[in-house]
Amino acid sequence: MATIYDKWWQKGVIYQVYPRSFQDSNGDGVGDLNGITGRLDYLQWLGIDAVWLSPIYPSPMADFGYDIADYTGIHPLFGNEQDFDRLLEEVHKRGMQLLLDLVPNHTSDQHPWFLESRSSIDNPKRDWYIWHDPLPDGGVPNNWLSVFGGDAWEWDATTQQYYYHAFLKEQPDLNWRNPEVQEAMLDVMRYWLKKGVDGFRVDVMWHMIKDKQLRNNPVNPDYEPHMGTYSQQLPVYSTDQPEVHEVVRKMRAVMEEFPGDRVMIGEIYLPIQQLMAYYGVDNKGAHLPFNFQLLSLPWQASSLAIAIDQYEGALPDQGWPNWVLSNHDQHRIASRVGQLQARVAAMLLLTLRGTPTIYYGDEIGMRNVAIPFNEVQDPQGLNMPDKNLSRDPSRTPMQWDASTNAGFTTGTPWLRLSKTWQRVNVQAQEEDPFAILTLYRQLIALRRKEPSLHAGDYKPVYADNQVLAFIRQDEGHPAFLIVLNLTHLPCYFRPPHFTFSGIVELATFPENNGSVVENTLSLDGDEGLVIRLDKYAG
Repeated sequence: MATIYDKWWQKGVIYQVYPRSFQDSNGDGVGDLNGITGRLDYLQWLGIDAVWLSPIYPSPMADFGYDIADYTGIHPLFGNEQDFDRLLEEVHKRGMQLLLDLVPNHTSDQHPWFLESRSSIDNPKRDWYIWHDPLPDGGVPNNWLSVFGGDAWEWDATTQQYYYHAFLKEQPDLNWRNPEVQEAMLDVMRYWLKKGVDGFRVDVMWHMIKDKQLRNNPVNPDYEPHMGTYSQQLPVYSTDQPEVHEVVRKMRAVMEEFPGDRVMIGEIYLPIQQLMAYYGVDNKGAHLPFNFQLLSLPWQASSLAIAIDQYEGALPDQGWPNWVLSNHDQHRIASRVGQLQARVAAMLLLTLRGTPTIYYGDEIGMRNVAIPFNEVQDPQGLNMPDKNLSRDPSRTPMQWDASTNAGFTTGTPWLRLSKTWQRVNVQAQEEDPFAILTLYRQLIALRRKEPSLHAGDYKPVYADNQVLAFIRQDEGHPAFLIVLNLTHLPCYFRPPHFTFSGIVELATFPENNGSVVENTLSLDGDEGLVIRLDKYAG
């Protein structure tokens, strides 16, 4: 009988591509499918197992593709169906998998479903969205807020009702309590699975069902002025309702209709105990409910150690863990912790138990880019200009080489590039033994080669205010001790009641590779070690 670690998505590394920013093939300044196809050899060289694409569907682009007007098409900006088929074929030819973004919570207000729904109160698709009469005073149905600022209700003058939108008014929420909506979206999944895609990352999975009574959300007592206005409330009625788990279970059942190890990843920003519910009863929910702790917690060794232990301890039986450092909605890891700590973060990401997801460009140390006010494009930034919440800085074009526009485009890039692209790029780092790209590639290769690192148990060893240390071991295979200094200052690693000896397999400073170590370590600031153990006790 196969172990629970036999799936490609358990052993593999996922790489998120933001298509607008990866590679432009036609000079219009926006990345596209043919551009991605042209860079697959790089991803294969890096050791990537699966490519996850942010949305590529037809869209008015009010939220850069997360407002979908056709779930089974390709936006002309990115190419056409033939371009997609070729990309899928070339991904598979290289032994990799292709994952698509699925956005089931809401559509564009230009989607045919919504155009029908808003045409009249009697339209058959009226109940496909969340419509409600105004209050007696003409006000909105409840106090729910939009993630992107302001009320979450939009008045429709034609039909004299409000519709609900958790995000932009151009993104009306579907009514997932309607069985017809469920079947329509499950058929969308089937369409792409029949084409041969290997899975989905499901956008805002925890938003999909809302409180049936539309009760008011309570005030958030911890709100502070620098936060987005959405944080003024605790969204206890507008998100994470119990019925959502039956919907997720139905989505998982569709995945099971198809051969191969198709994977469903859920985007869920919730506390750990609530997150665990999305694995589903008997693990029939999402294969990987995204774990965003490394995105949100202070970069502090003892805090991270506690969070890792809590996460490991909370996982359901046979629930597989996962980890993320950055994504298209959050600050890049190098901007959050600094360039040298970004190397330590890479070592943490690629040695923890579970599936790692890399955000494009993190492997070369890309940082957030300052976007002038008059160039901001992200609606979150435009709607709350005083909050500095634009996501553009972490979505800038990939830096390939030192040629014009970093090799991303021959045209004018849709977002400006980093000032450092001429020296921080793939070409400059490919053959540099000291580059962060080299470290990423070596870590990925070691993880793939060593069962202890892709399938082994996680055993905490030690944590203080500087050092985080743990062991990964699979029975019958060499064990590895990972020791990470999460500060810029030197420190010692000499935990009580723990002895060990071994060889440094990989270090954030490559000069240490191959060193023989025993019992006590003197670590420089920003130093991380992956040690192949000869023996250990304690």
